[in-house]
Amino acid sequence: MPPKTALFLTGGGARAAYQVGVLQAIFSLLSETGWPSARNPFDIVCGTSAGAINATAYACRADDFEASVSHLLGIWRELEVEQIYRADSIGVIRSGARWLSLLSFGWLLRKWHAQPPNSLLDNAPLVSLLHTMLDLPRLDAALDAGCLHALAVSASSYTAGRHVTFYQSQEAVPPWSRAQRLAVPQQIGVDHLLASSAIPLIFPAVPLYCADRCEYFGDGSMREVAPISPAIHLGASKVLVIGAGNIGGNERRFDEFSGYPSLAQIAGHAMSSIFLDGLSVDIERMSRINRTLSMLTPEQLQQTSLRPVELLAITPSRPLDSIASRHIGSLPLPVRTMLSAIGATERRGAALASYLLFEASYTRSLIELGQIDTLNRRDEVLRFFGRAEPARRAAHLSEQAASAD
Repeated sequence: MPPKTALFLTGGGARAAYQVGVLQAIFSLLSETGWPSARNPFDIVCGTSAGAINATAYACRADDFEASVSHLLGIWRELEVEQIYRADSIGVIRSGARWLSLLSFGWLLRKWHAQPPNSLLDNAPLVSLLHTMLDLPRLDAALDAGCLHALAVSASSYTAGRHVTFYQSQEAVPPWSRAQRLAVPQQIGVDHLLASSAIPLIFPAVPLYCADRCEYFGDGSMREVAPISPAIHLGASKVLVIGAGNIGGNERRFDEFSGYPSLAQIAGHAMSSIFLDGLSVDIERMSRINRTLSMLTPEQLQQTSLRPVELLAITPSRPLDSIASRHIGSLPLPVRTMLSAIGATERRGAALASYLLFEASYTRSLIELGQIDTLNRRDEVLRFFGRAEPARRAAHLSEQAASAD
């Protein structure tokens, strides 16, 4: 079986704009080496939460690498909050303000006991955006034509308390099962992406059928103890991970914020734990396995089902909290007012806002950061795609031409 390269896009709400900048820079770097603009460099595409949306939108145009990246860029560069969740006064009152009031005074408001609000925000507008971003018939065609081997998106079942990976593949791939983890072959649709990106408490859960019964699902980053494993189960020997936060490091100095943490600061900390910690641990685990396998003889390798997997992780070089704090003023007033009630508009609560700031001023900053971070790791990126030598040869020829002049 020929080696397969996988792309894994993590969760992170509005932070996922960073991933698009990375993909755009990868396209530019590969193009410099003569890579055909339409050729998809990823056989397998996996994503969770907002990364699942990017992954599926990318996979839908896997027959044209340049068009796929350009399409994502066009969406994220012009994004507005109103395309993701209701940000008008009535919408905010019906969801967020009502939800916060119920938390504070629910014992007095008996009429809300029977029909409590489901979430802080109403993400009904996201459905229209997903229909704009996706071309699901084109996804089927890309799989049939061999432009893509598999697509996988993950979600977490509130009903069964387990993590589920839904996947489509070119050829039949047997489903796998681990403790509290399950893989289900299924036609990927809008509902899967709504479920995968349903940030806990922020967006409402989504019903999906799994194993012949209906279960309510939320964000795929929850209970995701091995985020990279779907790519490996689907046959990847190389995995490019594009994160949406500082993986394995501290996003702020210990002395930067003082005083008792606000609700927003606590919520932001919880979000970071959900979106970043599992991936950080999984990357460390894979590195240890690779080191162990490198010490085995060929005979010993044949006796284990484990195999080395080349991994490249590209994550933000700067804290996204601090970037978000500079753009909170771009949020619509009703949303800003509601978030201020829990401290999310303060600098120390900006971590929570960084996941909800679906505004072009912020997303463009993240796209630019993704481009810069990737270009700064040019050699690693080209080596990962096996294009380092052509790049050096092209540079050498350019130097020769300059000398001749």
